[in-house]
Amino acid sequence: MDQSTGIAQILNEFESVGLEGLGNLRYMNRVDTKYLFSVSKLPRLLMNVKAEYKALEIENLRRFSYKTVYFDTPDLYFYNQHITGKLNRSKVRIRTYESNGLTFLEVKQKSNKGRTSKSRLEKEPGDMNHIEQSRLFLNELIFSRAEGLKAVINTGFTRITLVSFEKSERITIDYNIVWNNLRGETVSMPFLAIAEIKSDKSTSQSPFFSQLKRLGVRRTGFSKYAMGMAMVNGAPKQNNLKPKLLLIKKIRDEFNGNGTA
Repeated sequence: MDQSTGIAQILNEFESVGLEGLGNLRYMNRVDTKYLFSVSKLPRLLMNVKAEYKALEIENLRRFSYKTVYFDTPDLYFYNQHITGKLNRSKVRIRTYESNGLTFLEVKQKSNKGRTSKSRLEKEPGDMNHIEQSRLFLNELIFSRAEGLKAVINTGFTRITLVSFEKSERITIDYNIVWNNLRGETVSMPFLAIAEIKSDKSTSQSPFFSQLKRLGVRRTGFSKYAMGMAMVNGAPKQNNLKPKLLLIKKIRDEFNGNGTA
């Protein structure tokens, strides 16, 4: 059984929940915690939490393909915010949910208190004029940085979303991650999974967190945007990402049977 088939079969054993069941769990203001691990651990992780969570299902699908186009200023203002660890930082992106074609222009912001907020406008799929058409929306959120925004990188991935039976908690698990720099150069990480616990409070009581801990997976900050910009676009200050790059190498070696992580 290959990895993808195993994940799909286990996911089908979960009780399902539709979009209407997410309710207030679509947090636009929340605490996010991220965890990186080998995708080879994902089947076991799913097996261990299926009694605690429902799986999001839309039109008979429980795994969803996402495409994201990130935007930045000519001097890469948002990238530099992330790479230097600035506490108040933003990202601007157009995200398309390929299962239903829904497309949103999103501004994602993280405060100096560790809370993440997301503002978005629904847009027509495939229209890259969203930035110019949404000047007022962007000006309210990122002020002068709204001028001169341009597309800098694409990201694609597969996402699973889990919803707790009892807690105010939503989990996303992303894998099959691919970056493209708009010039045809691509980097993919089929060995990597990124789990994110999205909650309105601490995750210390989360059953999902407990299972990650059992598997030896520790919390770590991670930005798909910053990593993609460094690896595919050769963006500056890559030394700041060295701990993440070493962790990714360790996870890749584990996936390939050359080590543990």
